[in-house]
Amino acid sequence: MSTDNGPSRPQDPSGVRIVLGRLGIPAWLLQRPKLPSRNWLIFLSVTSSVAGCYIYDRRECKRIRREYEDRVRWLAEEPLASSDLPRKVVVYGAKWPGDDDWDRAMRYFRKYVKPILVAAAVDYDMIKGQRHGDIARRLADEVKAHRRLALGLDKPKESIMPLPTDQSPEAVRRRELDGGLVIVGRPTFKEFMAGLKSGWSESARRVDREEELARVLADDGVFDEPEPEVGDVGALDGEPIPTPSKLPPSAGVYSPFQAIAQQRAAPKPRSREEEATSELLDTPPGTITPLPPLLLVPFTNYLGFKQIPYMLWDFFTERKKVQAGAEAAYKLIMKHTRPFHGPSDVPPANESNFITPAGSDLDFDAAVEQYYKSSTHKLPDEIAKARADYYAALPARLKAARDLARGLREPTKEERANPPPTEVELRSERMRKELRWRSDEEGWEIIRPDRPVAWDERFRDALKVFVDPPREEERRESD
Repeated sequence: MSTDNGPSRPQDPSGVRIVLGRLGIPAWLLQRPKLPSRNWLIFLSVTSSVAGCYIYDRRECKRIRREYEDRVRWLAEEPLASSDLPRKVVVYGAKWPGDDDWDRAMRYFRKYVKPILVAAAVDYDMIKGQRHGDIARRLADEVKAHRRLALGLDKPKESIMPLPTDQSPEAVRRRELDGGLVIVGRPTFKEFMAGLKSGWSESARRVDREEELARVLADDGVFDEPEPEVGDVGALDGEPIPTPSKLPPSAGVYSPFQAIAQQRAAPKPRSREEEATSELLDTPPGTITPLPPLLLVPFTNYLGFKQIPYMLWDFFTERKKVQAGAEAAYKLIMKHTRPFHGPSDVPPANESNFITPAGSDLDFDAAVEQYYKSSTHKLPDEIAKARADYYAALPARLKAARDLARGLREPTKEERANPPPTEVELRSERMRKELRWRSDEEGWEIIRPDRPVAWDERFRDALKVFVDPPREEERRESD
């Protein structure tokens, strides 16, 4: 015989549950823990691993930076005399091929090298190249100005109101040699060496690139007007009237202005002093003035879809870049140098305490050229295509500008709303475009991967490179 007791009565909650409920604490805290599902385990393990790698890397970055700042901070605490100036270096950063962000090399310096220099109270000037070849042209102009100053052809700049803090040229020169030149990356190094060679090998005359280019463009006939066709109209005795271009040079009416122009265009005889000065300007010196030591800072800029794995690896191993930047700054601060190793140089035996690269210093950071984007090799073709398209459309634009200026036709409704450029504006536009195209072509010829670094045998005695200090000194500084 079965008995039905009805629905089961829910269990009364225990005292602990009643207390937790009254306090607002959820009751699931008392439940027995269990492992999450397989998908949650995969998600948590991957997330924790990525976060752990990132946190560990950033902590190491702070530790390395703090370690090197503590090693050089004693230099900033040394007192200076009232007339003394802190040590100063010059930083060069060129545009990376294929990257529209031309300031990438200088940002690398500011993030990884600058903190150590600031900790040691080392001042710096930054010279940036916004386009290929900017640093080479600037350095060449500076070297030529130095040559003219050394020859006595130019006078040094003098302040209108001398100050007690003004230094003599000798003191300024000593401060330059005591500083250094920081070169970030392979493209910057190529431009630096090319500008150095150009400045010490070419003529030291002042050359205005825009005026020189204007003379070249004035003779190519792009803006010349076509001669009118000569028919039977206006013929005299059955012969057509000759155009000015078909007249002999001796024909025409005498004009005093023409005679004055011919006299000015005629070459004037030069005096002996002018000939001697011209010879000095055109003759390269046999020796080169010593330069401040070079700090070669490796730098790689990954671009493109194919280099995304390298970008991810760099993101999680930033401590390596911090270490490299701190070591480079430490070399500069400690002032240990060696001669620049040119082609087929062998390091002398007395430099065994220093870390020297294998082979020539001209091979500095050469491996990074394989990471240039493949599209950078098409730069000359892109410039040629842009030039061809521009000159193909120029005759129509020039004809419209001349017709409107001479009143040969009325402007259209669109031309009234947006006036086309005048002939003067077209000439100025062409000058700007040609100057940019030719500068980019010259700059690419300097930094392209298949072109070696510029070299001159006179550089052997003029260039030095910062190196790591001896181990004995590092131990003494740490003690």
